[in-house]
Amino acid sequence: MLRPTTATVLLVALLGCSDRPAEPEPTLASEPVTAEIRESWQTVRDTMLDIDSPVVWHGPNGEHWLLVTAKAGDVIRVHDASTGELVRDVGVRGSGPGEYIRPNGVALHGDLLWVVERDGRRVQVLRLPDFTPLGIYGEGDLGKPYGVTVVQRADGVYRSWITDSYEIVEDSVPPDSALGRRVREYEVRVDGDRATAELVRTFGDTAGAGVLRVVESIMADGVNDRLMIAEELEGSSQLKVYTLDGRFTGDTVPQRFFPNQAEGIVLYACGDTAGYWIATDQGKVVNTYHLFDRMTLAHVGSFGSPTILNTDGIALTQRAFPGFPAGALFAVHDDGGVAAISWATIAEALGVRQDCMLP
Repeated sequence: MLRPTTATVLLVALLGCSDRPAEPEPTLASEPVTAEIRESWQTVRDTMLDIDSPVVWHGPNGEHWLLVTAKAGDVIRVHDASTGELVRDVGVRGSGPGEYIRPNGVALHGDLLWVVERDGRRVQVLRLPDFTPLGIYGEGDLGKPYGVTVVQRADGVYRSWITDSYEIVEDSVPPDSALGRRVREYEVRVDGDRATAELVRTFGDTAGAGVLRVVESIMADGVNDRLMIAEELEGSSQLKVYTLDGRFTGDTVPQRFFPNQAEGIVLYACGDTAGYWIATDQGKVVNTYHLFDRMTLAHVGSFGSPTILNTDGIALTQRAFPGFPAGALFAVHDDGGVAAISWATIAEALGVRQDCMLP
């Protein structure tokens, strides 16, 4: 969770180092919530660990794991995705392979796990199920990295995008003219037990509607050449759409859906073009999950839960596994744990599809 305030931004402007227009006043309420939904289970809470981002892995030997970053614990927590039971913690604090300094964003592709370390200022690639370290990249490039998303090209190379909320003055947002490096794209090649990476480009608009001031959550739709990026600046939080090559498309999901803060983003894909973006308006009092049409970005519906609040990251699986015949959405609850929500329950409540299953 990132919390630079509008007041902090305006202070920088008064010092003569900002060219951005005044931010709009935050709205008081989001769009009406379509449904109230209860979770299937929650993990045992531990707020001392500062839980942030989940991802789901289905292994070849019947494993169904929920992997969660614990920022203050400097570990990856492994839970049984069917029950929420803790399996084990992986990692220790440190700067070596398989060690972490404030792990934040995670992404998964096959049996490869990407872990972004905010305070380690790097990205690790590991292979499951043994969490074998394959490679580290971003050191020397990244300032304050948070989120990651990954797609694989036809030639086997992985494209990875890392959000970077670097600062010039501590605890303040840089001027718009200095925000051209909010996202970094690296190409990652995996050969056996070795991963290597090359920086391809950095991007982020420095003027106009595409400026990315406070960034964390990012999600790629590789088939449709889209990056969905959460602008998290309070008072003007929204989703902004970039191409995979870093061009702002002009499309946004407006701030009225995110009166608190836009956070975790996932994609429920049905074929190449149908499906839904799911994004969170992270609130401690009212916490809302919104569904938007994959292509048009039209608002499809929303839901909330009386027992899940202040959600940072979310994860989605479209695979059936014990207890979840249509897959599940996993949502962090107030820094201390993760809740599992049946996709079938969401689909029935909102009237959306639940037949887009992965093998």
